[in-house]
Amino acid sequence: MAGFDGGLLVSRIGHDRDLVQWVYLVDLPAALSAAEVDKGLLLNVKSKRALVDVTALDARIEAHGVGIVPIDFDCAIQAARILAQRQRAGLGAAEHEPCVVVDQRADVVRRVGELKGATGTAVFRPERENLILERAASLSRNFDGPAVKAIFREIISSCRALERTTTVAYLGPAGTFSEMAVLRQFGSSVEARPCSTIAEVFRMTENSRTDFGVVPVENSTQGTVAVTLDLLLDTSLTIVGEVSIPIIHNLLTRSGDLSKVKTVMAHPQALAQCREWLSTHLPGARQVSCSSNAEGARIASEDDSVGAIASHRAAELYQLGIAGEGIQDWAGNRTRFLVLGHHPTHRSPEPGKDKTTFEFSMVNKAGALFEGLEPLARHGVSMTHLESRPARNGAWEYNFFVDVEGHIEDEAVKKALTEIKAETAVFKFLGSYPKALD
Repeated sequence: MAGFDGGLLVSRIGHDRDLVQWVYLVDLPAALSAAEVDKGLLLNVKSKRALVDVTALDARIEAHGVGIVPIDFDCAIQAARILAQRQRAGLGAAEHEPCVVVDQRADVVRRVGELKGATGTAVFRPERENLILERAASLSRNFDGPAVKAIFREIISSCRALERTTTVAYLGPAGTFSEMAVLRQFGSSVEARPCSTIAEVFRMTENSRTDFGVVPVENSTQGTVAVTLDLLLDTSLTIVGEVSIPIIHNLLTRSGDLSKVKTVMAHPQALAQCREWLSTHLPGARQVSCSSNAEGARIASEDDSVGAIASHRAAELYQLGIAGEGIQDWAGNRTRFLVLGHHPTHRSPEPGKDKTTFEFSMVNKAGALFEGLEPLARHGVSMTHLESRPARNGAWEYNFFVDVEGHIEDEAVKKALTEIKAETAVFKFLGSYPKALD
């Protein structure tokens, strides 16, 4: 088969252009194999040589769309051009249609936003947004789930911004994995405000200087972020979401040349997560800790002898070359972030999509922890995480942080937590929220 633009195919038998016996006209974006033709995917009309004028051919194409028609070579070329024009016209319509649909959605969002403003209803509905993203991903035939979710996340983000601008505090500067978590949760149509410490993220959000705060809480290789757990004890905020970000570390330099690197700068946790790679590839380089990976990238952008461990986004922001990609010692490294807000979320429309977090402490006696958690088993509530932190009272007592499956609006979760609260010395409900999307 000989190819024509637009994916149109013309095939002829014989070498003499005047002895063409048949021609394949395929109105598809890619070629079909002979086996697919044999399966009957195309209309197979076997005929002796016949001349068909363009008008008659155009009518046949209109009737059948695709097929095999007996025509001469010149007429085949003309037919291919006709079909190519129609394909391009169809592509133009397909490109135009999403814009129309998005604009229609925006009109609806504006009207809904006016109603929300009048009733004080929350603009950010993570459980609803997650449902939209998962349904969109399940409907696509040509793209994988993450790609579809990324597209729709930006549409949702832009539409949400039509109601009002969402402000989010995070551990900065720009280019950190915390900023990536903000973009993963809210999309790019937000006002992201970097903070110098996790405590500042809490303060900014508690004082309503931002609508939300995003803080790291757990890394799959380095464990819990202790300061986040400690601050959760005293905050008035509630957990409204979680984000799981794959941690892909890269060695960034201004030149992209590894041989020039004499000093490697990164957050202490990033240095620890890349220990083996550094000892193998840069055994003589000095390792220097800094406040964030992005700060290391900023310094590396000013000095050829400095390499920074940071994300692809940091490389883009600071215009650095990648001298080593994916240098983390464990490929499955991820960090979990919590999204903090002022208003509780509703239960997800579909079951099994929510998580609940609470904290409690017990009087120090034999079996106390078992007694405190026993209601979970009795009501069939699955515990997914248990972490302890010192109570900071000097008496070697501990606060326990617990994640369970389900939402506080679920009857089983509500009963279990009510009983736990009655049995514990201190109890604090920290939030029910939709699970992180893949």
